[in-house]
Amino acid sequence: MATVEEITERIRGAVASGPDLGQRLKFDLKGEGVILIDGASVSNQDGPADLVITISRRDLEALAKRELDPMRAIMTGRMKLSDMGLAMKLQPVIQTLFARAV
Repeated sequence: MATVEEITERIRGAVASGPDLGQRLKFDLKGEGVILIDGASVSNQDGPADLVITISRRDLEALAKRELDPMRAIMTGRMKLSDMGLAMKLQPVIQTLFARAV
């Protein structure tokens, strides 16, 4: 399993070569840290975000590898979203980001 820093570096590379989210996105890794995406900037600094996805590091990796279905993760409580509407709007861009980060 990758460390938070390794995942952050993968996401940083994916953000640099992918589409702009147009929103601030934060992955809250349940006490293991955070990954904040703000435009082309990706850091482990905590801060405000338009969409907060609360998920374990293990489940985040499983989502990225398409081993975990996002809807199943939400329905079973393994993933929580601060704004479901915004998450649905950003879903295609987030999936592209994940595909590049794996």
